[in-house]
Amino acid sequence: MSRLRDGFCPGTLICYLTAGFPNLDKSVELALACVRGGADVIEIGVPFTDPVADGPVIQMTSRLALERGMTPSRAFDVVARVRAETDVPIVLMGYYNPIFRIGEQEYAERAVRAGADGLIVPDLPMEESSGLERACRANDIDLIQLVGKTTSPQRMAAIARHSSGFLYLVSGMGTTGGNREMGASVRELVERARLAAGDLPVGIGFGVVSHEQVRTLHDYGADGVIVGSALLQRIAGGASAREVEEFVASLR
Repeated sequence: MSRLRDGFCPGTLICYLTAGFPNLDKSVELALACVRGGADVIEIGVPFTDPVADGPVIQMTSRLALERGMTPSRAFDVVARVRAETDVPIVLMGYYNPIFRIGEQEYAERAVRAGADGLIVPDLPMEESSGLERACRANDIDLIQLVGKTTSPQRMAAIARHSSGFLYLVSGMGTTGGNREMGASVRELVERARLAAGDLPVGIGFGVVSHEQVRTLHDYGADGVIVGSALLQRIAGGASAREVEEFVASLR
């Protein structure tokens, strides 16, 4: 069983940060602040010029990180520096174009050397992921697949069979970062994903902003809850590492 799979426990909290935002050193410092605040898993986003699955906050942080010189190679450096300070599982989230340019096998190898435990590629459909799946298996790194509210139960189950580490459930339509009510439709969505995933953990994200939402989603059956835009909004507003640590602790 992978360190990522082992890292899932009742009430798992996953914190998303953009590599290189507000700068490389700060993104390392803030990731470690999240760990001190109680994050069980750190998700590090690799900035990309066309982040189609991301909402305005993550798009903004990605653009600024690119303007300040962030590259996939430097994102690996961020992972390596965080890994040097903690054993918490690290997931690298990045779009497929840079992976294609680097090469699937080399990308997986470099991610593992840096200390990553899993990869998320939001614009790579299951049907086109076999090459990266093979590269991940060969390098003992998880490939986390995504499902959403429009995914049929049959397709959810098929995608779950191609996912390792956990199954990433997108709680709303379109891009990430919306603040949504956690009503009956979200409960039904979590239950549907939980059924499709079998014994694979389910992590839900895209729009979580508060402890109450985290608790509700765990009560609905989600194994993990991902917090990204709410965290990055605070960082963009000038939050210190201590304030980030306190915010993460408040979500527990």
